[in-house]
Amino acid sequence: MPDLPEAQDELEKYLKLGARGIGEQKFGVDCDSVYIERLAAVAQDRNVPVLLHFWDADYNRGFARFHKILGKFPRVNFIGHAQTWWGNIDKNHDQNVAYPKGRVAPGGITDRLLSDYPNMFGDCSAGSGLNALTRDADFTPGFLERHQNKLVFGSDCEDSVGSGEKCQGAQILAAIRRFAPNKAVERKILHENAKKLLKL
Repeated sequence: MPDLPEAQDELEKYLKLGARGIGEQKFGVDCDSVYIERLAAVAQDRNVPVLLHFWDADYNRGFARFHKILGKFPRVNFIGHAQTWWGNIDKNHDQNVAYPKGRVAPGGITDRLLSDYPNMFGDCSAGSGLNALTRDADFTPGFLERHQNKLVFGSDCEDSVGSGEKCQGAQILAAIRRFAPNKAVERKILHENAKKLLKL
């Protein structure tokens, strides 16, 4: 947990062992807290990205303030993920709804962060990513084109089934392939962007 005294030392330990990034931060702190600043400082020193689980009810709370961290740590690449991150592609998002349905009103916080901050990226994984990709077929192609250099594929599940409705990863792959405006954009989102972020 980023608010534990030993958090920085623990991160350093695994980064020295070869970790390529700081994995999903899913803890009950504010997203612009001193704890996230300390974590960002480690990421900055080690030149690695940070994946954050945004769920205003519980994890990395205060999403509307995250721009402060992005501005304070411009050399750290942050990857957004989860319910609050994906719900806020919609300008009119009800922050109490985890998996919103229906048409997306352009201009949401997530869309603006991806546009305005070179160090903000988005992870398409989980039910929240799948929901966001499939809820408005008119919105998604433009979103993927607009942020083609900022989005990365992820499944966030074991996907041992490998196909069909029980395999979330397969559904996310299908959605990206369906809505990407061309193969070049599809390739960026499915692997090229992650390769750059993780320096593979």
